[in-house]
Amino acid sequence: MPILAVDTVTSLEEALEQANDTRFGLTAGFFGRKQEEIDAFLERIEAGVVYVNRAAGATTGAWPGVQPFGGWKGSGSTGKNIGGLYTLPCYLREQSRTVVS
Repeated sequence: MPILAVDTVTSLEEALEQANDTRFGLTAGFFGRKQEEIDAFLERIEAGVVYVNRAAGATTGAWPGVQPFGGWKGSGSTGKNIGGLYTLPCYLREQSRTVVS
């Protein structure tokens, strides 16, 4: 059963503060027309996958095969998203060796 929480805020500043006031950061979405508000959202939101003006699945789910998916804070462990440039290194072991003879 889906659950939706709705709250009233007085400004974008307050909305961003509330949105970021969590231990998690998987996805976030924003609807707006003013470019300065869109830019502020993209610069300040603390989530691994973000959407602006996306009507279908506005704040949940990635597009598999199209975009990387992963979260920040408690919604991820590395800050790197699977399906992007960092996918392969997530499955490799790095080892630095020094041998003195």
